[in-house]
Amino acid sequence: MTDRYAVIGNPVAHSKSPFIHAEFARQTGQDLSYGRLLAPLDGFFEQVHDFRAEGGKGLNVTLPFKLEAFAIAQELSTRANDAGALNVLKFEGAVIFGDNTDGVGLVRDIASNLGFRIAEREILLMGAGGAAQGAVGPLLHARPKRLVIANRTPAKAQRLVERFRGGGRFDDVAFTSSAYSELKGRQFDLIINATAASLNDSIPELPEGIFAPGSLAYDMMYGKTTPFLEFALRQGAGRVADGTGMLVEQAAESFLLWRGVRPDTRSVIEALKV
Repeated sequence: MTDRYAVIGNPVAHSKSPFIHAEFARQTGQDLSYGRLLAPLDGFFEQVHDFRAEGGKGLNVTLPFKLEAFAIAQELSTRANDAGALNVLKFEGAVIFGDNTDGVGLVRDIASNLGFRIAEREILLMGAGGAAQGAVGPLLHARPKRLVIANRTPAKAQRLVERFRGGGRFDDVAFTSSAYSELKGRQFDLIINATAASLNDSIPELPEGIFAPGSLAYDMMYGKTTPFLEFALRQGAGRVADGTGMLVEQAAESFLLWRGVRPDTRSVIEALKV
């Protein structure tokens, strides 16, 4: 029988994941189908249960359910446990295994596909929700000089910093939180938008002059030039990128978890950008 997978979210009709995984399956000769599941905002757990009961093998989880997915998993990868949020579920017998491939997908896109060195750079991560939570660990592992998390609710950003501060793993990285109003006069080499602002064609309240010479502005939203990227270009950012590469790279990591083989990503990224 063909193994079934899907992406679950609300909204989800726009998702490119079915195309991506169909390309991965074609490349690798895997027998699977991949669809979309629109879950009611109060019906995530029921949808997951029904999909699993019908023989589903795994799910990618998108907005706004990444935190709820964390609660449903019975076993967690280290990076999922660090993040406190999931974007991948794998069903193995009676066990629901959870992983977070967002951050590794982000870092792989920035470092490998875009050729931007993260180590020893000044990085600003905007947002402290599920998307940002998945990004923090892999960004810290890349050993930037400084990582600042900015959020409209500073206390939420501070809690995220405190989650990763334990154990001395990242003592060599200056890792702090900030309100947007406190960023005036500072500059960053890499600014990542992990907020939901681009969904509403808005932008967090960044001060002018925040982009260092040769900087990269990266929006996790994909498929359009967002207000954040337009602002970055006006402010003199050296380069801008949307989240298409991250989308494909995190999908490849999900595919590896589910199927045990890593697909090629370059050709799929190029196909999505046509």
